[in-house]
Amino acid sequence: MIEAVDVFNAFQDHRGDAIVTTTGRAGRHWKNISTNPNRDVALGGAMGHTASATFGLAVGLPDEKVVLFDAEGSLLMNLGVLATISGKKPKNFYHILLDNESYATTGGQPVPNAEEINYAGMAREAGYASTHEFNDLEDFVTNIGSILDETGPVFVSVKIFAEVENAPIALRVREPARSRDETIRDLRAELGISE
Repeated sequence: MIEAVDVFNAFQDHRGDAIVTTTGRAGRHWKNISTNPNRDVALGGAMGHTASATFGLAVGLPDEKVVLFDAEGSLLMNLGVLATISGKKPKNFYHILLDNESYATTGGQPVPNAEEINYAGMAREAGYASTHEFNDLEDFVTNIGSILDETGPVFVSVKIFAEVENAPIALRVREPARSRDETIRDLRAELGISE
């Protein structure tokens, strides 16, 4: 298994000008690593819909590389999205699943059948152009650059250590996040799209 922060550090070296969407606890690491926050879209609170929302960005912005850092708990809530993405074949879509085998944000409840599910296999059978699996950091670091040069949709499953949050949600200290309107404004400015 790999630390989420190490996955993000390795990815950052190959990001280029990709639009990056994130969710959950791991997404907070990205916020501290990203060198271009105007091209970042935090999807906290969108559990079950992160792949659909990011897929929409990829279809709407076909000339932009769009990368989703998803969580397996979120993907399991909407597995049908794999077929939808595969059917539309967005060449610019990169779906990186951070699999910690738990619902870490909601207290660490185990994901059902977590040790046996093959998410890359599901994506491959649904029709993604290519799929990859990693549980070793060196292997991920060695391959992520070439993976991001592939034609999408691409699916990458990465086993990471869980970072469980057990404090009640109302008592958690949260860093201020950009509002939806601020995110849209910043992304439009970055892409040169007028309002």
